[in-house]
Amino acid sequence: PTPTEQTKQPKPHPTTSIMASSNATEGSAALQDQLDALNAKITKQGSQVRVLKKASSSNGDEIASAVAALKQLKLEAESIRQKKEELDPTAQFNRKVFDELILRKMFIIPSFEIHGGVKGLFDLGPPACALKASMVDVWRKHFVLAESMLEMECTCLTPAVVLKTSGHVERFTDLMVKDPVGGECFRADKLLEDAIDELIEENPDMPTSEREEHMRIQIQADAFSPAELDEQMVKYGCKAPSGEPYGPSFPFNLMFKTSIGPEGTAVGYLRPETAQGLFVNFRRLLDANAQKMPFAAAQIGLGFRNEIAPRSGLLRVREFTMGEIEHFVNPDDKSHPNFSSVASKELVLFGRDDQLGTGKTKTMAVGDAVSTGVVNNETLAYFMARTQLFMEKIGMDPTRLRFRQHLTTEMAHYACDCWDLEIHSSYGWVECVGHADRACYDLSVHGKATKTPMVATLKLDEPREIEAAKLKFDRKALGKTFKANQRVVASAMEALAENWVDFEPIATALETEGKATVDGFEITKEMVTWKKTSKMVHEIKFTPSVIEPSFGMGRILYSLLEHCFYQRDADEQRCVMKFKPAVAPQKCAVLPISSGAEVNAVVDEIAADLLESDMATRVDKSTAALGRRYARVDEIGVPFAVTVDFDTLTDGSVTLRERDSMAQIRLPKADVTGLVFDIVHGRFTWEEAIAKYPVVQVKED
Repeated sequence: PTPTEQTKQPKPHPTTSIMASSNATEGSAALQDQLDALNAKITKQGSQVRVLKKASSSNGDEIASAVAALKQLKLEAESIRQKKEELDPTAQFNRKVFDELILRKMFIIPSFEIHGGVKGLFDLGPPACALKASMVDVWRKHFVLAESMLEMECTCLTPAVVLKTSGHVERFTDLMVKDPVGGECFRADKLLEDAIDELIEENPDMPTSEREEHMRIQIQADAFSPAELDEQMVKYGCKAPSGEPYGPSFPFNLMFKTSIGPEGTAVGYLRPETAQGLFVNFRRLLDANAQKMPFAAAQIGLGFRNEIAPRSGLLRVREFTMGEIEHFVNPDDKSHPNFSSVASKELVLFGRDDQLGTGKTKTMAVGDAVSTGVVNNETLAYFMARTQLFMEKIGMDPTRLRFRQHLTTEMAHYACDCWDLEIHSSYGWVECVGHADRACYDLSVHGKATKTPMVATLKLDEPREIEAAKLKFDRKALGKTFKANQRVVASAMEALAENWVDFEPIATALETEGKATVDGFEITKEMVTWKKTSKMVHEIKFTPSVIEPSFGMGRILYSLLEHCFYQRDADEQRCVMKFKPAVAPQKCAVLPISSGAEVNAVVDEIAADLLESDMATRVDKSTAALGRRYARVDEIGVPFAVTVDFDTLTDGSVTLRERDSMAQIRLPKADVTGLVFDIVHGRFTWEEAIAKYPVVQVKED
């Protein structure tokens, strides 16, 4: 053989390529199985760490050992994840090209950019602003209009007493320290954790016992009191950027605090969620719904959280749009009248048993999930299915959606069941919609704090006999102890006495301990006597439970951008946003083949007609090549493009191009607006358009 022949590489046989691809797929699947199993172990170990940290009986060594095991599992999972990506590099997301497109086309930009910007604050440019508006419009039609919900728009500024009642004032607090020179603030426990990490890294020969002691302190960093944390900061030599020791630690609330009114005496906060406005208006909403139950209220608006370390773009920001629904329902009957319409809808469920067991999801019909007890009740499952349908409607990739159930260690004590819709993006699985059965907690705490009955009434078809308590008060004893609050205490007792089930715990406490607490007042046995009795009732009053779907619109918007992004033929210069026509920022582009006055007149005519039908339209009369102009509108996700050419001037026809297939049809210009409008509104499809009109071949180069 000649030297040339020796260096020739034989072309792989087609069968060889198929087998290689098959082997890669099998290898990837095997690694995914390993990853699922490890993720289950990580979830289980993480749950154990949370339990140990909460338990007062746990010692530092036990916690340190559990955390070390958790870190090791995470390292193993990351190693397998990297191997999986190496096996299939095409599955990797090209974040560099994506980020460049998002910034270049002004989808999302840093706020106050020319002044250096502020972490956690972003502006939506024209394309993303229109995309979000379309997305919210679909949300409102899909939920508020279709479900006959009562929509409100409540104030963002909230008095402190409201958020103190809801628990936000207490719950949103971390310890902070301040640089005494520069005044910059930092989260204290994170500084301590970083200092310990640096100490261990700088001393690789440190004795095991000493390293474990440092790790024990690191693990407890978020549980120290201010005095304990200050002591540890000094011990580990934590210094501020100025070189000086930090000032004493102090509580930092993640809500934005302000004052209401010029006096500065009324404390308020920018709301961290929109829900509280709906809860405090429950009685008026019930009246607006003619006292009928169940019913739902909804609100779309801004929420604010003063995040200490904003990151991951729109996934963790300080100002965000939320869409929240509060569905009020009888706690004894959580069925939903429209459940049958979604019972057959299949969802990808990641239940708590699967998270702690196999680490794999299950695909299950909603009806089966409720009947088998995987999802607690019909109403919760109904909204989960409706959320899935909404995501599909706006163009989210269904294969990258799942519902993850909260572990028992994650749920609030009052919650019955919680499921998060998670969307997979380049940041991994991200919670974007929470679905929580919050029981009666919210209405109960606001009712108790304001002495306002947050109750609904169930009219009975036939009178029902119930057990109650007949009370007799010692008014003199009540008045002596409670003075002006005497009537408040008596009313609270009488409300409980309406049903023996509610009053029995009070009666038991008075009998066994001689005292009981009712709405914060301590009642003694001498103040009241009672007798168990029965009575006929025609209606039953109850505090409604709340089923709450809560949508993070910013996270959904970002995930949609990632799901719709792709590169045509893997060419970094040909980026496309495949937005569904219903949510696309602009529905159609109109492009002239030449700059002639007659051609431009037709362009303006078609654009005006499209705009008359409320469809955002882009006109590009530049002298760039037609293919380049197509590429420009592809980058911002315009689904259709009309081209006016010289034939238009003779026969009145134009071409209509579809973005993803790049296929073009020839049709009368008079048909353009009607066709695009029908496709945008789901009344017609592109496949039907191809069957109706002749397809033409047009070179885009």
